Amino acid sequence: MFMKKLLSFLVLILFVSISSIHAQRYQDDINTILKWDKMYAPPANPILFTGSSSIRKWDDLERTFSNYVVMNRGVGGAVTNDIVRYANQIIFPYNPRQIVLYVGENDLVEKGVNADTIFNRFKNLYATIRSKLPNIPIVYISIKPSPSRVEFLPVARQANNLIRTYIAKQSNIIFVDIFQLMLDKNGQPRKELFVGDMLHMNAQGYAIWKKAVNPHLLRR
Repeated sequence: MFMKKLLSFLVLILFVSISSIHAQRYQDDINTILKWDKMYAPPANPILFTGSSSIRKWDDLERTFSNYVVMNRGVGGAVTNDIVRYANQIIFPYNPRQIVLYVGENDLVEKGVNADTIFNRFKNLYATIRSKLPNIPIVYISIKPSPSRVEFLPVARQANNLIRTYIAKQSNIIFVDIFQLMLDKNGQPRKELFVGDMLHMNAQGYAIWKKAVNPHLLRR
């Protein structure tokens, strides 16, 4: 009995420690953003790009969309719940006029996650945004087909379809499908669109995103 209680206690400690490390890792990214905001005043009412590393690594975002006032507040490695958790720090303070959102792909690799999980997390994030920004236009970029995660493509496709169907019934939100655009004629991810890790995109990949997103951005 003692050993069983000890084992349970050690498992609990391990879980708490992992959770703390996970939270601290993202908090470091958030702290960097907050320091940057103190050094350079954010633009008023920007088009806010946020989500995971595919946003954060869009290094030339401001130049790519130079006809607009845009701001990059992506968080590397973030899953959907992380964007919910940090919405008060990386979304709401900027009073954005529009949000471009890419999140959900990192959720794919979490143990026990399926398409319904990702869909429900998206709905939670959407409700969080709408709780303070009820009418703001949102552009949701679909989960992309990364070669390094090819085994998760069926789940990604299912999640995309669930989210697309939901968005079609909402107001002031658009689903931008880049999934199909990043597949070859055999339905496989186009490796030439990615850097060496086959997860993050190169300039060719971002060019596809720019072409897909640009028509939906709002001018002042």
